[in-house]
Amino acid sequence: MQKKTDKLLEKIVKKDYNNELEEVLEKKYFDENVKSILLSILYKIETAYKDYQNVKQDVENKDEFIQNIIKDIKENCNDIKIVKLNSEESVILGNKTFLVEKNSKRIICYPIERKLLYCISKISKNEKIIKEKYYVIDKTLSDLINVGNNINTVEPMRDFNGYSWTTIPREVESIYHNLVYQNIRMLVGNKFLTHWIKNGKSIIDYFEEFQNNLDAYYGEKSRKEIVEILNRLSVLLAFKYNPKLKNVLQKEEREVKTKLNKIRNNSEFVQELTQEKKKLTREIKQIDETINNKKDLQQEYERRNEYLPLEEKIFSVKILSKLMLEEREEKLKKLENINKLLNPQNFVKYKKELENKEKYLKFIKVEDIDKKIKEYIMELQKLFLACYKIKIEKLNSKQELTKLIYEFRYYCLLPITDKRLVNEVLDLNSSIKEVQMLLIKKAHELKVIDYFSNEEEIDYKILKNIFLVRVINLEDLYLKITKEKENYYIQLFDENAFEEKIELEGLENINKKDLSFKINKKIKIFN
Repeated sequence: MQKKTDKLLEKIVKKDYNNELEEVLEKKYFDENVKSILLSILYKIETAYKDYQNVKQDVENKDEFIQNIIKDIKENCNDIKIVKLNSEESVILGNKTFLVEKNSKRIICYPIERKLLYCISKISKNEKIIKEKYYVIDKTLSDLINVGNNINTVEPMRDFNGYSWTTIPREVESIYHNLVYQNIRMLVGNKFLTHWIKNGKSIIDYFEEFQNNLDAYYGEKSRKEIVEILNRLSVLLAFKYNPKLKNVLQKEEREVKTKLNKIRNNSEFVQELTQEKKKLTREIKQIDETINNKKDLQQEYERRNEYLPLEEKIFSVKILSKLMLEEREEKLKKLENINKLLNPQNFVKYKKELENKEKYLKFIKVEDIDKKIKEYIMELQKLFLACYKIKIEKLNSKQELTKLIYEFRYYCLLPITDKRLVNEVLDLNSSIKEVQMLLIKKAHELKVIDYFSNEEEIDYKILKNIFLVRVINLEDLYLKITKEKENYYIQLFDENAFEEKIELEGLENINKKDLSFKINKKIKIFN
């Protein structure tokens, strides 16, 4: 059976990956069905990656992308179990399509390739890629970015098949996580973001670095607004998909509120700390005296056991002594914390930390989470579009411009809901138009695209269509304008005979002199 697998490897996977795949699969106890699905995943990525890279521009190279998947299988997947729909084994999954057990490095999944690839990406992630000092968001923002990256990993196989690019919103695990992740990627670059995800446990504070990058490139005001929205979104998305977290944070919110009420009455708070300090000092002294006196220790042993149920009884004086030492250590830590808080400098810091926690815990009081998420998503898109204009203004080469035209076309065609793409949202129309016009203006200035009309609005209405078509190679794009009765239509072609006919609205009374080319003539768009 192994020889059969080896031959399959030869046929499906290019020579470059053969040795590594063979080594990995030989050491895994996956059944042949699992191996076949894994090979099929790599084959489809291999086939589609060139188009994926062309469409998105700022991604890892193909070798790096595939090597990372192989590495994840090798290091993080000890057991992969494929279960059939409606089988007895599928009961394990309940209403889910997969189950990832990180501790045991185990994946249980239906035989859906994109789901299995998602699991492989998920099982390989650090749970937290943001330092614990960033209260609440250390978990929620880490989760948002990690989930977005998992969806991003599946994309080459999900949306590309070697000859076309199609996105079906219902196949995207979370439209919101994906959109936010792509926003971040386009703002700070794929290289920084993937490095952050892979090295989240390092001593480097990547969240601080992320903010510094936003600050340096888009300005302090934009950075503050973007980070604030990302933080809020991450918390609400976490609540949406993990209601238990909301319950935990509700309890913590009450505790923080109580502490803040106390701390804001400074004299009362100090008095309470002083009393607690005296109490702890007495208790520590009492533990020391008891442990060092055999008679007292025996009496304490009997006293405690008198009230404990059988299953909780302390079975020897020696064990009691050990327990009391642990209690002493705990009280010493509390005493140390109180002494720190009685230091005015530490007191101010502690108060600030509580106020910061309170700020984020306010999010849990949102009644309509879905409504608020939609509001924040829209707000983030407007901030993103404003920053993207800055990005365009800073470019200075034809190559950079072409890359941004591709990238923004990709952005326009991202799902923002299960029924709409970004470019179909009315509230974003004016902002998207500004960015598209700026890109077209730059394209004219750098002679990447010729003018199609001496009237700016007509030129825009013709050329905005390059941001709306799913042609893989925009440089191969041709257009032709035709007239039917009183209406004008634009037809778009690529070398593979891709064709799309779109009515040019608002140009009923166009003067042919305003066009810099002839009607019914096929014209190449990019120089």
